[in-house]
Amino acid sequence: MDKEQNNYIFQILIHLVFGGLMFYVGVFPRLFFYLVVIYFLVRIIISPAPIKTFEILKACAYMVGAEVLFRTTNGAIFYEASKYLVILFVILGVFYKGVSGKAYAYFIYLIALVPSVVVASALIGFDANFRTNIAFVLSGPVCLGVAALYFYDKKVNQNQLLEVLTHLSLPIVSMSVYVYLYTPRLEDVLTGTESNYATSGGFGPNQTATILGLGMFAFVVRFFLKSPGLLLKLFNVLIFGMIAYRAVITFSRGGVVGAVIMIIAFMAILYFRSNRKQKNHIISSFIILMLAVSTTWVISSNRTQGLIDKRYSNQDARGRVNEDVTTGRVDLFIDELDGFLRSPFLGVGASGMKEERIIQGRRIVSHNELSRVLSEHGILGIFILLILLIKPLTYRTNNKGNYFFYAFMAFWFATINHSAMRIAAPGFIYALALLNVIHEKRIIHRKRAIQNG
Repeated sequence: MDKEQNNYIFQILIHLVFGGLMFYVGVFPRLFFYLVVIYFLVRIIISPAPIKTFEILKACAYMVGAEVLFRTTNGAIFYEASKYLVILFVILGVFYKGVSGKAYAYFIYLIALVPSVVVASALIGFDANFRTNIAFVLSGPVCLGVAALYFYDKKVNQNQLLEVLTHLSLPIVSMSVYVYLYTPRLEDVLTGTESNYATSGGFGPNQTATILGLGMFAFVVRFFLKSPGLLLKLFNVLIFGMIAYRAVITFSRGGVVGAVIMIIAFMAILYFRSNRKQKNHIISSFIILMLAVSTTWVISSNRTQGLIDKRYSNQDARGRVNEDVTTGRVDLFIDELDGFLRSPFLGVGASGMKEERIIQGRRIVSHNELSRVLSEHGILGIFILLILLIKPLTYRTNNKGNYFFYAFMAFWFATINHSAMRIAAPGFIYALALLNVIHEKRIIHRKRAIQNG
């Protein structure tokens, strides 16, 4: 293996150690958070102009991958810190590199978010609780808008984008170790087929499964594109299996299903853009991956005594089919659409539906960003959604170098439909779909013909 591959393996191993330190050393999560922030800020500031965007991408990717880990361990300085750090890193990029004039749609998108704050302040009142609620519901959309505005049409090469995905996956490795250590015996915590906090490291199963699913995708990409030898393939597929197992036994299906959709989208593009020799290699690698997936599922089924099979068959612990496969999300969706119909012009304001449910004694937050945007922003919400859906597709018509475009868009759309934008991941991954990925041509050296005179 070359120096790059050895460095990669070292990074994985050291993050396995970091996961152990996160669990056993109480002060380490907060210390690690500060060190990470300082490290990436310094890297961004001192990096030369040609690689400034690359450094910002890596910094954002790492913070996105680490967000749920920092929340789980209380390592971040405050709950939404990772989103604000992504925004900070991107603003630094705007200061140094500016934005594309073609990205104006995302400036309009950000402006369209403002009226909901005005409406909310008039209906709810402006106090500390109001400011907290506004920050909670709008930090995700603002993170997406700022990231999309800056990264739109920024040029990176394929290897740089793969390195960004590696930075995304490293803290997810640490998180997997932490979750393993947090739940040593499944028999002690499994009582049914509902999403399980104990198997998710003591934190929200939905967010944990989502970020672990993102890690699954990153290692599948590494397995197919950056594993030249069998030993490295086995190493990456082993890490994939470790993460996939923990994602499955959170009993939260959204993150796992989202990962599967991403992987299918990526592999479809990869396969159909490959020549015959490459396709044969992809098929042989795919067989190894499927063996790993099957093994992971069998282990998950055995360790949960068949409960995970029932979960994905929409059954309870006794094998009875649950009437609502969405576990109440459809009711919330309809509730928020009703809010849109009641206030179709300016909506009910940011966090308005949440406040209504609190008054009714239901402390439930939205799981669906589409219905939330419509209810809280009214007609402007329709324009927001149209921008988010149409702008990437129009960009794609003239920029087809990003092999991960459909995978990234699929993750964003799947995640906002089961977990809204509680974490920075969907916004940042959406922005990655807007990158202008350059494929460097191989230089062919031809021997000069020697003529005999």
